[in-house]
Amino acid sequence: MGRIDYLHDPAAPPANSVVPSVVAFVQDEQGRVLMIRRSDNGLWALPGGGHDVGESISDTVIRETREETGIEVEVSDLSGIYTDPGHVMLYDDGEARQQFSICFRAQPVGGELRTSDETTEVRWVDPADLKAFDVHPTMRLRIDHALDRTRTVPYIG
Repeated sequence: MGRIDYLHDPAAPPANSVVPSVVAFVQDEQGRVLMIRRSDNGLWALPGGGHDVGESISDTVIRETREETGIEVEVSDLSGIYTDPGHVMLYDDGEARQQFSICFRAQPVGGELRTSDETTEVRWVDPADLKAFDVHPTMRLRIDHALDRTRTVPYIG
């Protein structure tokens, strides 16, 4: 399914849904960031997705990271909550979703890099090289905030 992101764009469709979602800022021992290239819009992003009924929010982080990258993670803390109503994501099925995203920091604890139906590439990226990647401005903000260790909020799952 394709996706178009609108950011403070007067041509954006009105939102017709809000889905709590997560993104995982995962760094390995070398400080590299786990990045995916999304299959729905071709942009680079942190792994993540929608929260399912019956899950804790940390379960969502763990599941989405595993599904999209093959990497098993452990959640450590929260770096930001993003609810900009001016960021609308339009999907092929007509859903126009208002942003509601929680960014968590996590550490890898196992697994092997692999792609999925939602990812065309998965890789570890040195933070100094992130500027060369095509990343949506709202995702770039999450990455910048997560890299700033002064923005840590303890998370009790």
